[in-house]
Amino acid sequence: MQFQQLLYFVAVAETRHFTRAAERVHVSQPSLSQQIKALEQELGAELFSRARGNITLTDAGEALLPLARRILADTETARIEVQELAQLKRGRVRLGATPSLCTGLLPDVLRVFHDLHPGIELLIEEGGSHDLVRELARGALDLALVVLPLPTPSPALTTVELLREDLVVVSAASAPGPRRPVRIKDLRDQPLVMFRHGYDLRELTVAACRAEGFEPTFTVEGGELDAVLGFVRAGLGLAVVPAMVAARGGRDLRVTALARPGLRRTIALAHRSDVAPPRAARELQRILLASRRVGPEGPEGPSGPERPGGPGGPAVAG
Repeated sequence: MQFQQLLYFVAVAETRHFTRAAERVHVSQPSLSQQIKALEQELGAELFSRARGNITLTDAGEALLPLARRILADTETARIEVQELAQLKRGRVRLGATPSLCTGLLPDVLRVFHDLHPGIELLIEEGGSHDLVRELARGALDLALVVLPLPTPSPALTTVELLREDLVVVSAASAPGPRRPVRIKDLRDQPLVMFRHGYDLRELTVAACRAEGFEPTFTVEGGELDAVLGFVRAGLGLAVVPAMVAARGGRDLRVTALARPGLRRTIALAHRSDVAPPRAARELQRILLASRRVGPEGPEGPSGPERPGGPGGPAVAG
């Protein structure tokens, strides 16, 4: 029994016409008829009744049809899976992430991905969660690392929690600064270096200060992540940043924890619910999820099931 014979058999069974079946599978009608005859001889039973020009399935044909369809479907699935694996030799992944994640989480993850798949082009777009959600929705990104809760929950997106991380206070190591856990209210009299509008970190810090009854004082505001860290190193003020960013800040930054309950952020991996990410993007997704972890209140490891729309969670920043 040959694959082509099953393909021809299904075509005749579905069209109930030898000539139209031959056109459908792009062979001559005599060749198709010969292959069907050979299949019947091998099986020892006629598959079609050809009475008065009407083509109908015999009992043997009815029994074979679902099996033949399943074999053809499985073969097509195998072909697609092998092709997709081969595509990991080339292609691209479009990933969006907040600036702090581009600095803290992504370098190590992207190095692992690149070592495994050096032919895949990585296109990274930095932005706030609101902008990244919009880019995902219009198909400009395959995946995005966003901060939960999403600014506008969307049922068109699926998110899976990736990590929870404490925020810390950074100051210049060369200048006097806090050396014990800092309470939010301790920031009342401290000069702060503040991110530009649109940063989730800015919104969280300002909201936390207002919850303690005061407006924060900014010595410099409007910078991107690298600029903010540079201003802190220069002694212009303190900044509230993710722990991963602080860990990469170097010896010229002093890192001080926030006193309990502190501030934390929850990072999730998001993709469109209605369109499966490309094969290369799914591979990057696998690597990201393999590295996910939760915070101090739980063990490292998976932190929750996938869910549509990015539900709320702990206080967050981006």
